[in-house]
Amino acid sequence: MEKTIHMVYEELKSFLKDEQVTMNETILQQHSKDESYHSPQTPDMVVYPESNEQVISIVKIANAHQIPIIPFGVGSSLEGHVIPYDKGITIDFTLMNKIIEVRERDFLVKVQPGVTRLQLNKELKKYGLFFSVDPGADATLGGMAATNASGTTSVRYGVMRDQVRDLEIILPDGECIHTGNLAQKSSSGYNLNSLFVGSEGTLGCITELTLRVYGIPEHIVAGRASFPTVEDAVEAVVSILQAGIPIARVELVDELSIKQTNTYSETDYLEQPTLFLEFHGNEAGLNHDVAFTKEIVADHGCQEIQFEEDNAARNKLWDSRHHLAYAFIHSHKTKKQMVTDVCVPITELAGAIKHARQTIDSLGLYGGLLGHVGDGNYHAIVMIDLNDPIEVEKSEQLNQAIVEYALERGGTCTGEHGVGVGKMKYQQREHGKALQVMEKIKLALDPNEIMNPHKLIHSKRRGQ
Repeated sequence: MEKTIHMVYEELKSFLKDEQVTMNETILQQHSKDESYHSPQTPDMVVYPESNEQVISIVKIANAHQIPIIPFGVGSSLEGHVIPYDKGITIDFTLMNKIIEVRERDFLVKVQPGVTRLQLNKELKKYGLFFSVDPGADATLGGMAATNASGTTSVRYGVMRDQVRDLEIILPDGECIHTGNLAQKSSSGYNLNSLFVGSEGTLGCITELTLRVYGIPEHIVAGRASFPTVEDAVEAVVSILQAGIPIARVELVDELSIKQTNTYSETDYLEQPTLFLEFHGNEAGLNHDVAFTKEIVADHGCQEIQFEEDNAARNKLWDSRHHLAYAFIHSHKTKKQMVTDVCVPITELAGAIKHARQTIDSLGLYGGLLGHVGDGNYHAIVMIDLNDPIEVEKSEQLNQAIVEYALERGGTCTGEHGVGVGKMKYQQREHGKALQVMEKIKLALDPNEIMNPHKLIHSKRRGQ
């Protein structure tokens, strides 16, 4: 294998610049992990393509030698998606970060996969537009498509899959295809957009994305509402949605997480289960929506509600929510965060969160619960000592308990983090015979199984 790797390295150097292909140990280490708690593993080499044509050549060489390929954005994934457990070639798309075209009148933008969310929104602001998917991290758009990212705004605008009009994909044999078009809707052929969005790099490399964007709202109001219990907060959200209020964001943060937020972000929020809310629209309409929301939350025992229209105050509110994971990390510097997520029907959400809280406490772990309560998706952040096998085992027990509770109620093992390696063991239970269909698709497109092996579904030809 070492001889093969050296041969591949020399082949790549024949058309890539010296700085585009490396076996430097420091860079290999940087690409050995993501933001998860899963064990790291270095690749054999890292390449930095600058064009579609270079990706095609890289993939063809890897396929000819049956060397694994791992697409890499910024490494912000949470289930080990980019960890190269079979070693091989990590393709880092950092240099493919051009915004190719903004079609403002069509509300579309065409970008390369290395463009990050904040980079895109900075450019779109010039046109009075914004890209809606907000997972918190400044992830690359290629990575966000690969994991079907969502986040705080999905209740209003939808998830990553809803924004993708077309993808340029380099298949494992080096063939280049497009999965869609520029039209707003289509009834033509299989929906390849939905196949490749969420495929986690197991079917091909994304080299270009055409995405839907939106006009920046005329007026934005954000606020927070505190409740005696999680159940009260969730029921308030159900009532808000049933009333038809077009809420743009609605996030639940539990009591322990609010305590962490107050310490880390220097806020003084009431330490109770809290909803973070945001409304988009025109001023007259929002005034009505806010007033109606105040009435609804009062009916569900809301103890404190405060709205912010000032941009700085709104940013402080959402920064405290987005920085929650860092708030936990900062208070437990010797531990690693274990973050997991599931999604359930919204009517099951209060029970799911209550069950998760009881499980965390019964296992003697320290962690908080938060979630995109408007679509039934919640997260558990638990701090564990990776050198303590008892704590690691307890975290696995927690993960399993949370997932099993969700699956028993018609939910899914992951609402937005993806499967990676962390949730593979639940795929058979969740999908049943449909998992066999996924495996057949994988082998049909990637018979040598070079694309991100041992992720999403079990490999058939690489020992699992």
